[in-house]
Amino acid sequence: MTDLHGKTALVTGSARGIGRAIALRYAALGARVIINYASSEEAAQTTVKEIQALGAEAVAIQADVSDLNALEGLFQQSLDAFEKLDIVVANAGVELVDQPILEATEEQFDRLFAINAKGAFFTLQKAARHVADHGRIINIGSSTTAMVQPGVGLYGSSKMAARYAVEVLALEVGARGITVNSIIPTAIEGAGVFTEVPEDHPMRALLKSGRPLEGRFGTVEDVADAAEYFAGPLARWISGQHLLVSGGAPA
Repeated sequence: MTDLHGKTALVTGSARGIGRAIALRYAALGARVIINYASSEEAAQTTVKEIQALGAEAVAIQADVSDLNALEGLFQQSLDAFEKLDIVVANAGVELVDQPILEATEEQFDRLFAINAKGAFFTLQKAARHVADHGRIINIGSSTTAMVQPGVGLYGSSKMAARYAVEVLALEVGARGITVNSIIPTAIEGAGVFTEVPEDHPMRALLKSGRPLEGRFGTVEDVADAAEYFAGPLARWISGQHLLVSGGAPA
């Protein structure tokens, strides 16, 4: 099992969903964890209590990643709390599906690109500035960047910027022993839009039928497994890569 005792991890957007699952996993492995949230303080504090119940240290820090002053404050407060950062997971994002490009609005564009492109890009940048040598930087992407699909043109486009930045940043910080990678999840139960899609929605049956492994949705624990791998010593020679977590589906 991966041992993260003595490590400190910052996970953006970690009050719920995938970010929460990653934060809890790192805490279970011994890491101190910074829970970041934009507006859901109650959920963030609940996650902190769950981490403390595991015997690990945690703090919750509010910051909107699309606000660069708030983002810098997040990193500074994280360092003030735990003195160093070893792992940074850029997870905060917003999702939009079933939206043809022909129907996309400027308001939707601005919101998605502010969080998914600008927020993720500068989270990666600040992670590279502040993470300790031999640290780990992990971006949570989207399978919409792995395979073209109708209805996700705006969302997938907003997630592409960070995917490209991961590959460039891996080259730029490699001399410090820092790895930079992406996890590319497919449809994940209990995360993003799939916290709201009804059980009888036809999209569920369609997506499940395309999953060769067990014919099911992914879970937040499946993504946390990948995040554990990238954070640990077994991934020390892996950088600039994108791991598709899709149950064998192409996206």
